[in-house]
Amino acid sequence: MDFSVFTVLNIFYINTISFQLGLRPNRMIKKISIYQINVFLAFFLVLNICFIQQNLAKADNRQETYKQLNLFGDVFQRVQEQYVEEVTDKKLIESAISGMLQSLDPHSSYLSAESYKDMQVKTKGKFGGLGIEITMEDGVVKVVSPIDDTPAANAGMKSGDLIIGINGESIRGLSINDAVSQLRGPVGSKVVITVVRDKKDPFEIEIIRDVIKIRSVRHNIIKNIGYVRLTTFSDTTTSGLEKSVDEIKKELGKKFQGLILDLRNNPGGLLNQSISVTDSFLNQGEIVSTQGRKDDDTSRIFAKKGDIIDGKPMIVLINSGSASASEIVAGALKDHSRAIIVGTRSFGKGSVQSIIPLAGNGAMRLTTARYYTPSGISIQAKGIEPDIIVEAGITELTKETPENRREENLRGALDKKEKDKKDSANKPELTPVEKLLQDDQISRAVDLIRGINLFSNKKKTTSTAKILKKPLNNKVSSFSN
Repeated sequence: MDFSVFTVLNIFYINTISFQLGLRPNRMIKKISIYQINVFLAFFLVLNICFIQQNLAKADNRQETYKQLNLFGDVFQRVQEQYVEEVTDKKLIESAISGMLQSLDPHSSYLSAESYKDMQVKTKGKFGGLGIEITMEDGVVKVVSPIDDTPAANAGMKSGDLIIGINGESIRGLSINDAVSQLRGPVGSKVVITVVRDKKDPFEIEIIRDVIKIRSVRHNIIKNIGYVRLTTFSDTTTSGLEKSVDEIKKELGKKFQGLILDLRNNPGGLLNQSISVTDSFLNQGEIVSTQGRKDDDTSRIFAKKGDIIDGKPMIVLINSGSASASEIVAGALKDHSRAIIVGTRSFGKGSVQSIIPLAGNGAMRLTTARYYTPSGISIQAKGIEPDIIVEAGITELTKETPENRREENLRGALDKKEKDKKDSANKPELTPVEKLLQDDQISRAVDLIRGINLFSNKKKTTSTAKILKKPLNNKVSSFSN
């Protein structure tokens, strides 16, 4: 509607109301004043103008959308008619959808029916491939983390590696789904990956594909301290964690001093599992909040009462390969001062992806929200900073049997060379616990928990000790004699 016409209609409306109320110059009406009527009519006029402007803006947006869709149709038709090779309509449309989603952020993508099926299998803990979690960064495939005991981890892939080639061919410019398709293959087949690490010269890693069976939870006991390693967050992670902690507590009994939760190189997984894992160690308080596009798209999740280790000291290990769900756990336990975070800064993936099924059995992975730690801090592109920074490193332990000085210990002793070979061959191997303690970050975590327990025990002993004192007058009387 033209603005001048709208103005005339509103003036006519004002005059009509004035006539019906019998309003005349210099005359007041008892119930309704001319001032009140003018305020009401002015508000009504502004409201109508805003409404018209909003509708005009929507109409302009619709026209722009139709214009862009016409452009897409023109390009689609030209490709169909003039491209050097024949391409199916399905491939063109799926590629267009994939490009649209991937242009949004590194984590949004289109999943074909086959990819969607593979993803569903992966979250259940068994799938085929190399055993790496990857993302797209500046058009290059980046390794978020290799999964423990998989072909990729055994071949030496590391968090932060950039994959620039597969089987001698560059993959720059490929979508993440296309890169994944090239990395996958028949079980037992070989793939050669060209990797750039720490801005050094590219090198190749040869990996044999295998069926990936993820054991998401494993545990051990180190000097009366429980050690639980979470490799990913799958359907069975929380139940596996609870089972491991029960076994540790049952074996140690009253000797149980605390827990080390290892989330290093854990690329994440299911959001609900990260929430339930966090809830296992909290009695109350917020675990995580998510904020969508609109103000009312806010969700807050709180812990229920029940700490499976009954308030014992806890250390959480993280590194640059700890992402997404791992960061939710570490962030919540840190903010509630329930655990000490040890290691290096985490990956920094603070967004939530929703899997939305589509017609034709495919789906799209769409970033629908950001998540925040209980203190209200977004970790997107920032990560979780550890309370105590401990760089990754290995301190090799030697296990030699102490011996008294004998003939064979003397320099140049006869038959010494042959005996040395026998002794070196019979040297005892390190136990699994000793191998864990070679890890500098695990070793520091063990020392921290032992230190906390030592201090607490000394404090209890001091507060409960009885200090016996003899009466002062006895001493005085003895001197008077």
